[in-house]
Amino acid sequence: MPEWAWTLLAVAGGLLLCWVVLVAVLWWRRPDETRLRDLLRLLPDVLRLVRRLAGDRSLPRGVRVRLWLLLAYLASPVDLVPDVVPVLGYADDAVVTVLVLRSVVRRAGPEALSRHWPGTPEGLAAVRRAAGLPP
Repeated sequence: MPEWAWTLLAVAGGLLLCWVVLVAVLWWRRPDETRLRDLLRLLPDVLRLVRRLAGDRSLPRGVRVRLWLLLAYLASPVDLVPDVVPVLGYADDAVVTVLVLRSVVRRAGPEALSRHWPGTPEGLAAVRRAAGLPP
């Protein structure tokens, strides 16, 4: 077999291994059924929150870039885990969103969530819990 074929095989194997590790991490970090259902009900408000945070020039550039990448991922028809995979297929968007919100809160602070939240106080409390903050 030619050397380029071995290289291509090694790259494909590495990508497959990375995907398997990512799926395992998503499975391990998946929200429980109740929290996932609550977050899905809050989806319109969470999308407005992410858009408002991404447009806030007072936040660090790295935070805004993460939020724009999240919006691009959510708008993309390509998912990390295909929707045919039970549980994770539909939960991967919620898990990715929660992980990005947690990183945003660590850098921008919980005040940024409160300042830009467009929904109800109960919804904000659910998003704060999902982001690892006390309600």
